[in-house]
Amino acid sequence: MTGGRWFKRGAALAICALSIAGCSVETNAQPPDAAGTPAPATSSLTPSEVATPAAPQSTASTSVSGTALAALAGLPVKGRAPLTGYDRELFGPAWADVDRNGCDTRNDILRRDLTAITYRPDSRDCVVAAGTLADPYSGRSISFVRGQQTSQAVQIDHVVSLSNSWQTGSFAWSADRRRTFANDPLNLLAVDGALNQQKSDGDAATWLPPDKSYRCAFVARQVAVKAKYGLWVTAPERDAIARVLAACPTQDLPAGSR
Repeated sequence: MTGGRWFKRGAALAICALSIAGCSVETNAQPPDAAGTPAPATSSLTPSEVATPAAPQSTASTSVSGTALAALAGLPVKGRAPLTGYDRELFGPAWADVDRNGCDTRNDILRRDLTAITYRPDSRDCVVAAGTLADPYSGRSISFVRGQQTSQAVQIDHVVSLSNSWQTGSFAWSADRRRTFANDPLNLLAVDGALNQQKSDGDAATWLPPDKSYRCAFVARQVAVKAKYGLWVTAPERDAIARVLAACPTQDLPAGSR
């Protein structure tokens, strides 16, 4: 290359560097790697010629304190622990009377979540015999009638399932703490029985309520439970929750979160 051509190239580069807009840098974007993270783009410029981009803001810095989004940002993110050793009995007997009010937890939640309730006559207003549920998962109204063939129409869901809690931290808990967790009203909802079975032990990455209008409240409750008990989330779970909360960034945590 002649000296004149070197001079012209150097001048062009100097003008480009001083210009506010008008020169662009072409890059060859690489496909995402196996983890789904885009590989660094390649550039025809040397590292010293490329400006360092500003660091992205974290979720915590862009969310409002006290919201589900802010609480999500504070949850640890890890992989699932093995399910080895898990047993429902490690969380105590199903529906214990942990608050010692004379009623088991199942009836406590039915009394909280149902309307038009009638009680079994000999139960001192404890055992729910019938009522109506405004099901949060489907948006439907469901009649509850206690009986061998009918009780399962309304079931009590652990919003953060016991097995999910085991794989995200409760394997290390004491028996008393597991029993408290399994009976905490914050983590319990009366819901459509079929949808409870469908949800099973899924987290937000694998299952969300069919009624989209309830999804913000649903994931906010999951976040609240995990924050209260020091459980972690997996990366897919965190991302799924964040996608839901993006539509409702000021969603509050439910009552009983602390």
